[in-house]
Amino acid sequence: MAEEQNDAEKTEDPTQKRREDALARGDVVKSQEVNTWFVLTGGVLALFAFGGAAADGLRATLRGLLGRAHLVPVDRDGLMRLSERLGLETLAAVALPFLVIALAAVAGNMIQHRPVLSVELLRPRLERISPAAGAKRLFSKQALVTFIKGLVKIGLIGALMVWLLWPDRARLDSMVAADPAALLALTEGLALKLLAATAAALAIVAVLDYLYQYQVWFARQKMSLRELKEEFKQTEGDPAIKGKQRQLRQSRMRRRVIAAVPKATVVITNPTHFAVALQYERGMNAPVCVAKGVDFLALKIREVAAAHDIPIVENPPLARALHATVEPDQEIPPEHYKAVAEVIGYIMRLRRAVRQ
Repeated sequence: MAEEQNDAEKTEDPTQKRREDALARGDVVKSQEVNTWFVLTGGVLALFAFGGAAADGLRATLRGLLGRAHLVPVDRDGLMRLSERLGLETLAAVALPFLVIALAAVAGNMIQHRPVLSVELLRPRLERISPAAGAKRLFSKQALVTFIKGLVKIGLIGALMVWLLWPDRARLDSMVAADPAALLALTEGLALKLLAATAAALAIVAVLDYLYQYQVWFARQKMSLRELKEEFKQTEGDPAIKGKQRQLRQSRMRRRVIAAVPKATVVITNPTHFAVALQYERGMNAPVCVAKGVDFLALKIREVAAAHDIPIVENPPLARALHATVEPDQEIPPEHYKAVAEVIGYIMRLRRAVRQ
């Protein structure tokens, strides 16, 4: 039971496959504070860059409307044309600021994770409408963090507003009796100053919240030892099966070597680590390697060769060179012709001497 509990604990860092699977499901690191900061900053930049032009466009439209109000037809068609014209001119005046804000909203998502196309989050789930699950989410750690984060934002922005507006408190008291034109300019300057300060403060909140959301996501992706083993089996194959396959390959190789060695003319060794069995008969272009091996397989080659009275010649440099450059059923490379010819010539001279 203890082993099952330890196995169920998610203590291992997520693998790359685990991360990719999470992305495919739409489970990504996402901080709403980052999106909020991008939208707010985009809005501030749009106001600084295009606010004046948008205000001038709207001012010209409304001034023309008020200056010629007596010429505006009051029938249905006339009012429809007026509404369409006012709508188009208003849209043209605020199009660039809204475009900047929309691009900022897209950038806020793109900077956190690459584009995701997943229907997993759209599938209906019973826990989404379950009162018990809803109550659990309401009093969860995430809800507590969200509540604390809201308090921090309110306190931080409130402190900034007080810090920025306190030096102008005298002017704020006199704004009630100020000229409307001067009041508008003063209000615009203070609003932009407050927005810029708020954006700077929320940048800190966004960074901290993203780091927290990443830690939460990373902890959610952690794996148990059992999950690691299962993933390894899926991606790399079951180690037990791979071991059996390797044993079968080695067994087949040994059987093939044992069957091929009796055809050899000579076995060249190193003297214990390498063994290369060569066959040569009159009419061949060059000697052919019928078997080769290292360590245990080299020992088997020597045993089979000794059992069939095949000469075994110790030549470590030649054995290593042949093992590295020739495969079974292949002719030896031309650069080894001379050395192999000397060995085979020596074997043939011995055989002739024995016959005599």
